[in-house]
Formats: sequence, C-alpha cells, structure tokens
Amino acid sequence: MTDATEDGPAGPLVLVTGASGFIAQHVILQLLHKGYRVRGTLRRLDKAPDLRAAFAAHTDRAAGLDFATVDLGADDGWAGAMEGVSFVQHVASPFPPNQPKDPDELIAPARDGALRALRFARAAGVKRVVLTSSMAAVAYGHGPDRPAMADETLWSNPDNLADNTAYTRSKTIAERAAWAFMDSDGGPMELATINPSAVLGPLVGRDGSASLELVTQLLTGKVPAYPDFGFEIVDVRDVAAAHLLAMERPKAAGERFLVTADYMMFREIGDVLKATLPDRARKIPSRNLPSWLFRLLATVTPAMQQVIPELGVRRRVSADKAHRMLGWSARPPAESIRDCARDLIGKGLV
Repeated sequence: MTDATEDGPAGPLVLVTGASGFIAQHVILQLLHKGYRVRGTLRRLDKAPDLRAAFAAHTDRAAGLDFATVDLGADDGWAGAMEGVSFVQHVASPFPPNQPKDPDELIAPARDGALRALRFARAAGVKRVVLTSSMAAVAYGHGPDRPAMADETLWSNPDNLADNTAYTRSKTIAERAAWAFMDSDGGPMELATINPSAVLGPLVGRDGSASLELVTQLLTGKVPAYPDFGFEIVDVRDVAAAHLLAMERPKAAGERFLVTADYMMFREIGDVLKATLPDRARKIPSRNLPSWLFRLLATVTPAMQQVIPELGVRRRVSADKAHRMLGWSARPPAESIRDCARDLIGKGLV
C-alpha cells in the first residue's frame, strides 16, 4: 500500500526505508533537495501526514515524496514499494534506548530486514543499495586487542559477548549477512555501506534517535556524573551526505565507509553544552563517576548495562577512506552538539 502525492520532480526514484527515523529523514531531505523522487517506508501510514508536514517546513519539493507500508519482519508490501525504484537507501534498523533481554529481538529484524530489502531490490532491478551499518560493525568484540585506530578492513567479533551489546552484535551480523547475500545472490546489483559513529545534530521533525540521549540526559539532569568513556561523533547532516555520495559515486560500489568527525569524552560533551546553554548549566554534571560505582548502579538500572563495555575504553575509527574516495567532509562535533541541543529545546523535547 502506498500513500502517493501529486506529481513531483522527475528525477530517479529512491526508496528510503524507515522514513520516520532520525538519519532517514535527513537522507530524504537531501534527496529531495537534489531533485530525486523519494518513497519512504513506514510500518503505519498514519505517520505520513505529520512527516510530510515536517519535510514541507524544510523544502518546497515535498511533493516528490510518497510513502509505502512495509515491515522488516514480513514480505508484505516490499514488492510494491520497490516498483520503479532506481536506488535503495536501507536505513531502517532497530535502535532502542534499552537493550532487550533477548538479543534476537534486535538481531533478527536487523539481519532479516537487510536481507529482505536486498532480495526485493534485486528482483526489482535496483541498481545500487546503500545500507546504513555502524562503527559497531567495526570496533567491537576485540577486547584489549582492538587497534588504536580502526578502519573498514576490520570487522567486529559478535561472539565476544563481554565486548558487545545486543545492538552492536545486530549491526555486525546484519552487515555481514548483506555482504554474503551480495556474494551469492546479488547479481548485477551493487551495495555500499555507511558505518557512522554516534550521530548527533538537529532533527527534521520531532522523531529522533537513541543516540540523542547523549544530549538529552545531560540537559535534563539525568546524568549525575561523567562515566569514564567517550564517543566518536558525527553530524546527522554529514551522515546523510555520505549516503548520497555512496549512492552516486561509481567507485563506492562494493565498499564500506566509516563516517565520523572526532572523538569526545562524555565530559567534553557536557562542557560544550554548558558553554552553549549557561541557563541549563546547573543540571549538567561537574563530577566524574568511578567505573566501579557505575557498574554497581547498572545492576539496578538496565539502561546503564549497555554502557559497561565502554568503561575505560577508547574506540577510535578513521574516516580517511570516506574523505579520500567520496570527497566527504564533516563539521566539528561541537557544532553538532550545539545544534542538537538548541533544536531539542526549541521543539520542546527536553
């Protein structure tokens, strides 16, 4: 089932899965700006009017957008969603704020959804699929043997449960399955993957991502002190730009691309927020949280458990390949943090 609009621009049609997601909305917006027609997938079409209004606030090309209903776990609707499509941006993948008790709640839809998108794209004659993966498929499961700076030649080891969460395992397993499908059944269709680090920045509408908790929890005083870890950070607008480059550049076919701007400790993120929003500074912590105390608190706070593999760890990845092969560039993380915080506040989300 699709929700069609009036005739829009005449560019190639791109299918973007998970159209209500944080990254997907920026991918859609940039595609529309460049004159592509876009079909976004949703699990329920009742979200379509609000989404269309959100895009219309940013572009006068929202007429080039329609929607189709599909689910990562079922075949229904996928063939129709792929009709007339030249390219697929498969962005949809579960990313909950808390880790499930059963890892398969994340792993199965991530893996099966990627394979379903590839299978129906191949059947429809799609030229290229860009899959949103993650640095989680590169930098995890290595324990103390992790390199000081990882690149796309490295794969995470999902079998090392002490150095993984259900989410990081799901991203590795899904991307591995996608490349295996291409090797065996991909035919002439091409695949490229984008592997972003923690994604921050402004929202298109009001739908965000679990990654924005890095900012919202600091702004709302939910973090009493800083744990001993940090993040590679990248702006959502730059992640979307990388998706378009991987779709358009011929040499991107068959390649993985890490996209990140720089590494920041959690405390440094708080310092940026304090400097940007001094009226909120009293809620932003000033102290450090010892790792032993964090682990103790995590026994009664499930949301903290997924952070335990990060304590004392510095997971660094290089975006050199994306700079070199795609001509991609990234804005400084402080800009992404500031824009994210101001947008969350302006929209009344914190």
